[in-house]
Amino acid sequence: MQPQNWEALIFAVVIVVLVVTIIAKSIRVIRQQQVAVVERLGKFRRTLDPGPHLLMPFVDTIRYTLDMREAVVPFPPQGVITEDNLMVSIDSVIYYQVIDPVRAAYEAQNYIQAIEQLTMTTLRNIIGGLDLEQTLTSREDINQKLRAVLDEATGKWGIKVNRVELRSIEPPATIRDAMEKGARAERDKRAAILIAEGQRQSQILSASGDRESAILRAQGDRESAVLRAQADRQAAMLRAEGDAQAITTVFGAIHAGKPTQSLLAYQYMRMLPTLARGDSNKMWIVPSELNDALKGLGSMVGGGSDSSPVKGIPDDDAAGEWVAPPKIDVMAEIAQQRNDDESESLKSVEDAVAEAAALEGRRVARLSTATHTPAPAVPAAAAVPAAAAVPAAPMPALVRKATDPEPTPAPTTPPLNMGGFPPPATHRE
Repeated sequence: MQPQNWEALIFAVVIVVLVVTIIAKSIRVIRQQQVAVVERLGKFRRTLDPGPHLLMPFVDTIRYTLDMREAVVPFPPQGVITEDNLMVSIDSVIYYQVIDPVRAAYEAQNYIQAIEQLTMTTLRNIIGGLDLEQTLTSREDINQKLRAVLDEATGKWGIKVNRVELRSIEPPATIRDAMEKGARAERDKRAAILIAEGQRQSQILSASGDRESAILRAQGDRESAVLRAQADRQAAMLRAEGDAQAITTVFGAIHAGKPTQSLLAYQYMRMLPTLARGDSNKMWIVPSELNDALKGLGSMVGGGSDSSPVKGIPDDDAAGEWVAPPKIDVMAEIAQQRNDDESESLKSVEDAVAEAAALEGRRVARLSTATHTPAPAVPAAAAVPAAAAVPAAPMPALVRKATDPEPTPAPTTPPLNMGGFPPPATHRE
């Protein structure tokens, strides 16, 4: 190739490179949530919003690119002296946002460092007026005061402090040990108080349970004694009634047979050997009534008409109708007592239902009075329908009421006088 062609080719390449460089310098793309500060020959020209932009090459220069999102800056722990001359270490974090990129770029040389130094000095000023106890318990107040001071100071820098948080407040090791011992002592005190209170309540409940148990046991013993006494009484009455009926039956059978004087005298004479029988009998006393019996027996054998009847023995022609004493129906008395107890139990249930209905009515009235809203009256019959609808189960008549009349005792049957003879005398050794 000729030298002229080489020169033309080099010139074309230089022109192309220059055009590409100019285009690259002229077109800039700003990302979302970012703002670029453009300077022209060292002087602020304008700001570029997100998107593509065309600049004048070699004249306009993007000096700063600022992030408009909220940023979080943690600061290292720093020592602060409290009002009671104790050194505490405070670790803080700040949430801020750039609201004016021009001021943020030109008003402060390094606004992050400026905010950090301002935070340190403000913390010393705030914590210096508080003691350790207030410092540990007043984090929210410290955050509010610190945010107000930082927001006022950084406003001219185009920065807004949204939130300030104290991540940790570390007192000295000796103070921590003392605080832990105090907290442990307080917890032990509360635990001892709770244990003592629990033991007290347990003893009270145990004593109350023992008292109620003793009362119920005494009531059970009393009712058991009453029931046992009533059972003995009714058993005695039944035995007495049986004995009375047996005696009445024997007495009636004897009178129905109409025994004569001779028959009774003969039976009396037959019993004398039985009375004298015995291995240890050395002496036997003849009863004085033996003569009367012999007379009656002799009159029976001899057929004499001048014999007089033995005293107390009815004559053969004596006629008389014997009337049995009235019977006492103990089972009817028990049934009557059972019915009375059932009536008393049913009345107790009805009284309890009525009292529950009255209590429910008073409660509804109090609620309606408290809310100033009239409440419908609850009828006594509808208050407890279940209790009113279920009849009381019959209960056995166990305890006689104090108002019940005493049952009429069974009439005692007079001792049977067999022919008017007194019982024979016992033998003596």
